[in-house]
Amino acid sequence: MTLMEFTMIPLDKGPSFSKYVAKSLEIIDKSGLDYRLNPMGTVVEGEWEDLLDLLTRCLKNLEKESDRISLQVKFDHRKGVRGALRKKIESVEKTAGRKFKS
Repeated sequence: MTLMEFTMIPLDKGPSFSKYVAKSLEIIDKSGLDYRLNPMGTVVEGEWEDLLDLLTRCLKNLEKESDRISLQVKFDHRKGVRGALRKKIESVEKTAGRKFKS
């Protein structure tokens, strides 16, 4: 399984991007993949090919409204691990002996 964190920003649309983030989240939500929105991007868990397809669909959708897009992507690929989106946080909290904001 792979975790993918990405941020996609239309550089030609002014200072607020929530409208465009919401459109990408509609695509992500319909994909059926597990995901978490955070203040700086979105983390999605899935198979490598599914994540690349999802990233491409989000980019193509944003291209309909923007001529210039900044895209930052980070991957964590680990064989044999499922549920990392949740388990990574649980592991840190267990080690610390307490819950953190998430």
